[in-house]
Amino acid sequence: MTEGLRQTQNVVPAGSRTAGPRNANAEGWVWGDEGAEVPLDAPLPALISVAMRLVGAFLGNVSQGTGVSPAGLGVVRLLAARDGLKSSEVAARGWWAPGTVTSVVDTLVRDGYVERRGDGQDRRVVRLHLTSRGRRKAEEAISLIGPRWRDAFCYVDPADEPVIRKFLVDTIERFGTLVREERGK
Repeated sequence: MTEGLRQTQNVVPAGSRTAGPRNANAEGWVWGDEGAEVPLDAPLPALISVAMRLVGAFLGNVSQGTGVSPAGLGVVRLLAARDGLKSSEVAARGWWAPGTVTSVVDTLVRDGYVERRGDGQDRRVVRLHLTSRGRRKAEEAISLIGPRWRDAFCYVDPADEPVIRKFLVDTIERFGTLVREERGK
């Protein structure tokens, strides 16, 4: 952790409505309460939960202009990088439930962005492929969302980035392991 983060761990930023340290337990903090400020000593699982919901809401908002749902964009972007995956492979790589992928892909097929094709080597296997329209949609969405996504992180101090990056990589690895264990893999 950088010295700047260490010094501000339990101190309210200047200009906020509350002076001095905020205590999550003493204030009975519940995110979403009118005027609620995030206590700096809130439990890490609560902070991550709120952060995930807000990031998801932000992505939902910025993806509205694309004409494709956030889940659909996730599938389209994945196929843009790895075209020809089976639905089960898309689900595994995106940490989605197989039923969710089926539903999302049905919509993408209906809209002309994805097509299902039989595997030439195994008739039982169906692979997902982006259409040219789907590839254009992926490029359009990235050009629309990308700048707003990057700008959303302009508040991150470059000196803090290595610590944040390590935390996120460790979190991805930890929860990836937990999900695989939960799924019995």
